[in-house]
Amino acid sequence: MPQKVNFYSTPTSAYVHIPFCRRRCFYCDFPISVVGDRLRGETSNAISQYVEVLTQEIPTAPRFGQPLKTIFFGGGTPSLLSIEQLQQILTALEQHFGILPGAEISMEIDPGTFDLAHIAGYRSLGVNRVSLGIQAFQEELLKLAGRSHSIADIFAAVELVRKVEIPELSLDLISGLPHQSLEHWQDSLEKAVAIAPTHISIYDLTIEPGTAFGRYYEPGANPLPTDETTVKMYQMAQQTLTDAGYEHYEISNYAQPGHQCQHNRVYWENRPYYGFGMGAASYIEGKRFTRPRKTKEYYAWVKAGCVVDCEITPPNEVLLETLMLGLRLAEGVRLAALAADFGEDKLEELRKFLKPYFAKGWVEVINGRFCLTDPQGFLFSNVVLADLFSKFSE
Repeated sequence: MPQKVNFYSTPTSAYVHIPFCRRRCFYCDFPISVVGDRLRGETSNAISQYVEVLTQEIPTAPRFGQPLKTIFFGGGTPSLLSIEQLQQILTALEQHFGILPGAEISMEIDPGTFDLAHIAGYRSLGVNRVSLGIQAFQEELLKLAGRSHSIADIFAAVELVRKVEIPELSLDLISGLPHQSLEHWQDSLEKAVAIAPTHISIYDLTIEPGTAFGRYYEPGANPLPTDETTVKMYQMAQQTLTDAGYEHYEISNYAQPGHQCQHNRVYWENRPYYGFGMGAASYIEGKRFTRPRKTKEYYAWVKAGCVVDCEITPPNEVLLETLMLGLRLAEGVRLAALAADFGEDKLEELRKFLKPYFAKGWVEVINGRFCLTDPQGFLFSNVVLADLFSKFSE
């Protein structure tokens, strides 16, 4: 059967990268620039220049006649943008693509980087979902991670978000930090639940080369928690949050019913999306492209006309991406869609390959979908996915 992968479905989501932070966290390997503090209206020339270049890039993207349904401002620390700078970017997106009324507009924000006037300004521009980078509820762990906020800043930030009635609040936590104990982790989970956000993201620390943590610590060695402890942290999060009424809808994400992040579902469902800004990735017309990660190179790329020079992703790679991303979702990947896009023979090949993981209790078929089991399948997802890549990238 010929492959029917739909490379050309219409993108209706945009990711915008804001690469500025007050300081670089010790675990971070994202493309960022450190600009120090910018509070209560002070504006960095570097941020102003970046926004100018970014808004020159946006109109060069292809249009397909559909307005944006989701926009995600990530970073970095997007809450270092002034209200005027955020408006400038949203205006460029509106003029080029259109923005659907009621579109999900998400922004990553950090405690201590905004005041009431700023968050009220963001709300007035349509921001209706914020992701608050808490990471931990222990002062000593925040310092060890290189975070610039305090516990008091966390609760003050939550109060400001609630005061301006932003409807969707997500909290980000990190497990597996140096010197982090099970007691620390349980305390953080309980404090997060007590705040009652609509969404909670749980990320397991990864030691990346070139970061401060990469220089300080050997993966798996003290003072990092052992693998056994991080497994217990994952299970503890799953138990605590689902008991509190959150749906574990993706490996690292929990939401109250009806409050999943619609933008991130675009990635996990392997749908197309626009990307703008330094280091941002896009997936348009079957092509995955990542912009330059350094400021100077990104500016030069925009000045040269934003040329996207890459090949259409081959069908076999699309299959692997579909499985790698889709299996992160609790609902998994539809068998009928796999058969339609990649053929019945490929689906049967997948069934045979996954048979040992069914026997282990890591993979199951529910409602016509391949799914990883929760929590065991999620815990061993890297093993399953690595074996899939080894088998199907041949």
